[in-house]
Order: sequence, then C-alpha cells, then structure tokens
Amino acid sequence: MGAAGARRVEAVIRSAYLAAEGFAPELTEELRRAGVGIAAWHGRLALSPEAPVAAAWSLDTWTDPREVAVPSVKAGADALRDLQRNWAHYPLLYHRRSALLAERLPPVKARPLAFPAPAPTAHLGAWTLLAPDRLLASPTKTSPFVNGEVGFVEDREGPPSRAYLKLWEALTRIGRHPLPGETCLDLGAAPGGWTWAIARLGARVTAVDKAPLDPAIAVMPGVSCRQESAFGLDPRQEMPVDWLFSDIICYPSRLLVLVRRWMEAGAARNIVCTLKFQGETDHDTAADFAAIPRGRVFHGFHNKHELTFAWPA
Repeated sequence: MGAAGARRVEAVIRSAYLAAEGFAPELTEELRRAGVGIAAWHGRLALSPEAPVAAAWSLDTWTDPREVAVPSVKAGADALRDLQRNWAHYPLLYHRRSALLAERLPPVKARPLAFPAPAPTAHLGAWTLLAPDRLLASPTKTSPFVNGEVGFVEDREGPPSRAYLKLWEALTRIGRHPLPGETCLDLGAAPGGWTWAIARLGARVTAVDKAPLDPAIAVMPGVSCRQESAFGLDPRQEMPVDWLFSDIICYPSRLLVLVRRWMEAGAARNIVCTLKFQGETDHDTAADFAAIPRGRVFHGFHNKHELTFAWPA
C-alpha cells in the first residue's frame, strides 16, 4: 500500500482512487467497508478491479480508467488526444518520459482560484505512466481540479488562521456560498477564520464560541458574537438561518447529534461542518454522515485528519 509504483496486475482496472498524502490507510479502510478491493497501489493511487463508488477519502476518483500501450512518446500522446483534449497528469515514475509525453498534450493551467470564483467546468481526464510502455488513462474523474488539488489566491493578512481555506474549498466544491444579507451561524468560531470568510461575502454571521473571537474579526461589518457553548443552543428556540457552519473540535459522533437536531428542527437551509478525528478515524460516524439524504462527505485538499460534511450537496 502506498508503494512507489504499482505491480503489473492481471485484473482489468475499473476504478482508481487518489488519496491525499498520508491518508492511504483511511481510503483503504473505507473501500474495504464498501466491498471494493484494491489490486495494487501506484503511489497514492489505489487501483481497483471494481466499479467506481463514492469514496470520501479519495481526493479524485478515476471513473473510467483503461490501459493504453505507449510504444513511443508520440504514440502515447496521440492515443490520449484521440480520446479527448484535456488531461491532468499524475506524475510518479519514469519522470523524463512522462514529462515528454505531457509536453505533447494541450497544457492544463491550474491557476489558483480567486474565491468565490467557480470551479473549472472544462472536461478533464487523468493519466499516469504505469510502465515505460504502458499508461493508465481515465477520460472522466470526479474532481474538476488536477489531482483534486484546489489552490486559492490566499489572503495572508486578514484571517487569523488558515482554516478559511477548507471552507473556501467546501463552498467551491458544492458550487454555492452565502450571499449578501443571508444569515449564518458559525459554531466554534474562535479565533474567527470561518467568520472572516463568511463576512467577506457580505453575509450576516453570528459567531458562537466560549472563547473570544479575534478582535479584528469581531468588529467586521455584519459580525456579531455570542460567548457560549454551541452545544447549548436549542435550534427550536433560535431564529432559522440560511447557513449553519461548524468547525468545532469535538468527537464526530457528538457533532452528528448536533447536526441532526438542527435538521429535525428545520432551523438551517444549508449546513457545512468539519468532522475532526481525534486519534483513530471514526469510520462508522463518517458513514452515518454520508447516509444523510442529500448530504455529501469528502476529504478536501485543505483538510487534515478530518472530513467535511455539506448539506444539501
């Protein structure tokens, strides 16, 4: 698992799952629970003979992979161009040959997004060299980004932490964000990275945390603060909000109870929250989140040992 290259496999590869750096074990366990076998690993890319399934721990899932003979660099590039125009390269082995092949393909410019710019819409496939004379190519994949890596034009002065990047990524992935004047609750807000990102969109945000918000964030237009526990709020007694956000440090099972309470009360039209794993990964609770109708669980490029839940998605 996670070896430098993949061994030659006899089984036809029907799906491939790209794990984020250091999270191959989480992806392996998730696929095992889904009944998906892994025939081999190619770096961080899990190659499977099974049909593709939804996998939260996969940054980018290749949904239609096929092996292509590469008798020469030109032949490999021609074969890819015959399939379609745009390709993302997952480089791992045979670097010189890979680079020469990539140079013969139309360039895919992965420019950083200036949030809230939308995600790219151009069709994009993925390929990698398995051997000098053999590549794996998938004309379709789940992420519109090269290898699932979402880059942003960062703000290194305004936010008090880099946590805003995973919120930007979540909103970019679901394709919508708070609009000016919409009401938002940010649970576990301190020091204020998510509150900063929400307020910058022109939304009205109430930051809830027992710890104080960064003073510079607390005085931003549209921001109000409540120094209390997010778990002490009764959604039946709160004014309904357009967006409920949570980056609370707590066990995912406790967060699940909180989210279900807000859903059952009909007190939030949209929910985005972070499942933070403390110690072992709680795959059972992650599966419970994933089973929520119209919800989506994913491991973003900017997530650490955590998943993001978005609803509806």
